[in-house]
Amino acid sequence: MDVLEAIESADRGLTVTEVAAAVGASKSAVFATLHTLAERGLVLSQGQGSGRVYRLGFALARLGQHALSQVSLRDAAMPVLTELTERTRMSSRVASLEAGLAVIVGQVNAPGLLRFDLRMGHRELPHCTGVGKALLAQLPLSRAREVAIASGMPRRTGRTIVDIEELLPELERTRQRGYALDREEDAEGIVCVGAPVWDHTGACVGAISATGLLLDMGEEDLHGIGEIVHAHANRLSRHLQGHPG
Repeated sequence: MDVLEAIESADRGLTVTEVAAAVGASKSAVFATLHTLAERGLVLSQGQGSGRVYRLGFALARLGQHALSQVSLRDAAMPVLTELTERTRMSSRVASLEAGLAVIVGQVNAPGLLRFDLRMGHRELPHCTGVGKALLAQLPLSRAREVAIASGMPRRTGRTIVDIEELLPELERTRQRGYALDREEDAEGIVCVGAPVWDHTGACVGAISATGLLLDMGEEDLHGIGEIVHAHANRLSRHLQGHPG
């Protein structure tokens, strides 16, 4: 694995000597390892003699595609959601954008008797929820406008943004800070903070959020939760991109 990761870090390929230096092993041991990897198609060799370089092989692409097919957004997100709820004491969930709506695909309830209606498959409007705005903000401006208008932008509370020209700057602020805020825009007394999740292709594949009661929560508290949600979303993104930890 050290050999593969060393080669992955160099687009031009590496010689046996360079790989050995990178992993801290003898050239003979590295050569034997490279030979085995090449036989399995996991590395490719080009050139002759001391100028021979090694690059990643096509078999890795096959293994990678198979790995991706076995991992769902929900499965990858659940451990992150559990830790997010433990950290914030708020209910957490993960959603993806489908047909212009945020569809809940996984959730973890906050401790205590209070339960929010966060059913699996529940669909949320994108213009007035934290998870919905987090997803909407990652779309190109013209597409975000189309999706929001198509949803109808109904008023849910007195704080709901129902004007597309008012919503678009809010989406830009969401992009800049990395998380979206729903300050009683979908339901009275409820706040929701959402942040986008990215896969290995650089595409936004979903968003996670934390939902709770407003109570005495101030603006500074909300932004503090936003940073926590953003950090957990980044952690999930790194996992989907194949980076451990």
